[in-house]
Amino acid sequence: MYQDMKKLYWWPNMKADIATYKSYADLKRKPIEFRVGDKVMLKVSPWKGVVRFGKRGKLNSRYVGPFKVLERIGDVAYKLDLPKKLSRVHNTLHVSNLKKCHADEPLAVPLDGLHLDDKFHFVEKPI
Repeated sequence: MYQDMKKLYWWPNMKADIATYKSYADLKRKPIEFRVGDKVMLKVSPWKGVVRFGKRGKLNSRYVGPFKVLERIGDVAYKLDLPKKLSRVHNTLHVSNLKKCHADEPLAVPLDGLHLDDKFHFVEKPI
């Protein structure tokens, strides 16, 4: 059966093409690792049905935080110290949803300054 499928799904130099693609992809990939105690920013979810922080717009923030890393779980997951306000968000997240926080602590916008309704949509208060 393998020989029959090989004719359908393999093309000449397929292994060479895969190796070339992998070498280009490895150049673009940058490994991201955090240590326990580091401050990270949490990516705001752009998908429907997932907890949202308002409409995704040009000037809306893409990340919220900073949050402290509590522990590393496996190779690509981290457990964060999330506040009670984000109790609906699971505290174990994939590394692709995190970004290292480079800002100083006094310069970061606190989560208390954001006004969110029960569906986690941003609520603006007129001045």
